[in-house]
Amino acid sequence: MKYFLYNPLSNNGIRPDFTSDMKVIEVIGLDYQKFFDELDPNDEVVMVGGDGTINYLVNACDTDKITQKIWYRPSGTGNDFLHDIDGKMDEEILLNDYLKNLPTVYVNGMEKKFINGIGYGIDGYCCEVADKIKEETPNAKIDYTGIAVKGLLFHFKPKKAKVVVDGEEEEFKHVWIGASMKGRYYGGGMQIAPSQDRKDGSLTLVIYKTWSKLAALIVFPSIFKGEHIKHKKMIKIKKGQEIEVSFDKPCALQIDGETVLNVTSYKVKA
Repeated sequence: MKYFLYNPLSNNGIRPDFTSDMKVIEVIGLDYQKFFDELDPNDEVVMVGGDGTINYLVNACDTDKITQKIWYRPSGTGNDFLHDIDGKMDEEILLNDYLKNLPTVYVNGMEKKFINGIGYGIDGYCCEVADKIKEETPNAKIDYTGIAVKGLLFHFKPKKAKVVVDGEEEEFKHVWIGASMKGRYYGGGMQIAPSQDRKDGSLTLVIYKTWSKLAALIVFPSIFKGEHIKHKKMIKIKKGQEIEVSFDKPCALQIDGETVLNVTSYKVKA
């Protein structure tokens, strides 16, 4: 049997074209561990949704021990995971190998696995604002770029940061972003860590810093193509197995697009 697990909240609520002979199960409220435990070894599962759908799966059950084939049919709006593995929207992708040995983030007493990355700073702020818009207008189309521009110019204040990568400590001033990445992309197509390889077992920390709001604003769009790394004075990149980032003042953080508020520090382990 082939089961299609569908997230009705993905793709702005637009339902894919399922045929009548498909065994479709909505994932909201689904006990993933029980579901997989009761499957026949020869059953297959197709995850239909976006990055959030995969993130929920890896945190809802032990994906390292799942023996059934799990396929991914993209149906999200951001699809950063899909971009990172150079997948296509019209094909099913075998997920099993990508779901094993995932990194973990520890923040505000919470422990979660992630598939793409951690955004801390202006990127977390954008998710915080987007969440408020969605609460007021559930089907609103979110302009993340517009939110970021307003944040850079008016609302978000850069922080002083302390970072520790595999035991080596360093401090930075005027930090706008402190992102730790498993893949290259986050935020709906931003190539924040263009040299990151999710297969090599390490993580990439990207520090985006400048005292100038104008410089921060001018360089920001280049993140979508990964060209921000050319600005060596603004961008610091470190790779490691364990990364800890602390800000001197709390702000929002996002984990694969899920917002965590009032964060002063986080730690990730590959």
